[in-house]
Amino acid sequence: MPLSPTDTHRLPRKRDRALATARGRLAALRFASLRILQICVGAGLAWLVATKLLGHSDPFFAPIAVVLVLGLAIERRGHRAVEVAAGVALGIAIADLIVQVTGTGSWQLVLVVGLAISAAVLTGGGTMLVNQAAVSAVLVATLPAPDFAHSLERFIDALIGGGIALGINTITPVNPIRLVQRHLEPLLARLSGTLVDIADALQNGSREEMAAALERARSLDPAVREMQIAIEAAQETISMTPIRWSSQGRLDLFATASEPIDLAIRNTRVLARASVRAIDLDEYVPPMAVDSIRDLATAVRSLDQHLSGAPARSDTLKAALHAAARASASLEETSNLSVSVIVGQVRSTATDLLLGLGLDPDEAVEEVRTARRQLDI
Repeated sequence: MPLSPTDTHRLPRKRDRALATARGRLAALRFASLRILQICVGAGLAWLVATKLLGHSDPFFAPIAVVLVLGLAIERRGHRAVEVAAGVALGIAIADLIVQVTGTGSWQLVLVVGLAISAAVLTGGGTMLVNQAAVSAVLVATLPAPDFAHSLERFIDALIGGGIALGINTITPVNPIRLVQRHLEPLLARLSGTLVDIADALQNGSREEMAAALERARSLDPAVREMQIAIEAAQETISMTPIRWSSQGRLDLFATASEPIDLAIRNTRVLARASVRAIDLDEYVPPMAVDSIRDLATAVRSLDQHLSGAPARSDTLKAALHAAARASASLEETSNLSVSVIVGQVRSTATDLLLGLGLDPDEAVEEVRTARRQLDI
């Protein structure tokens, strides 16, 4: 059966999407390759130390601890090491106490897991500690009843695995700057693109385009959290790894910009909602107000370059102030409520971007407030 013209046009788009997905997954694999290598080497080393150096017969807790501490998730590895060791100790202690008295079985397993989880929660432990306590309790309750020596071995195995994982993370740490950039650069690119979409939709008076832009703005929240997690992980990596201490200055730039970027994204959502209202009410939006949103997009792009190490600070400052000046000037053409809200959000977003550059809050507000008088537009 021959393909219809519609199907013929869809094939290239499907192929392009499939290729883009494949390229994205290969890029993710390349980015995770060091962490995968760390996990593999660490698990083997932990088993080797526990069996050959300490003579433990089945030290499964050692490689398990390595996998749990290193994992592909990069945040809070040091904290995870502590929680793994504490969880193993807690789960083993409770399970051994019950199993030594009652033996193993279904109802004993129910009791052991319930007590282990309850105790972990009462200690104020995090998810890793609670889960590890439960897993450890399950292993002890379902394996042949151990004596005290075997229980101690399991706890030591967990310490070995956690220690080796931290040692590997210290010797071969992920690059903290690359880690943050991998999350920050796409986020800022998406924010810049969203601002362009809002400007285009306003210029075209298209409610459909504006609704899509608003949805795009709303979809940025998970990426913001991923960026913040990456910054936290990079800070931990630097604090634990002397060879990465030289990266602290660059990382401070990212940390300073993190909250203002989050605020800029929130203001962009409000800007999109105000723009939807302007289109719905068919209110006049001066071209200068639309251009101010495009200036914000330019400022976001140059902020990305600045944070990536390029000397783009002045470009970001100029574009952000130009956006504020144009937005303020547009109020000279109309004073309808929709435009007033749009102007307010443009000015607020411009302030956020100046804060992202490291300006003092009072200085940033004053720069935006006086932009109209200082810039020739």
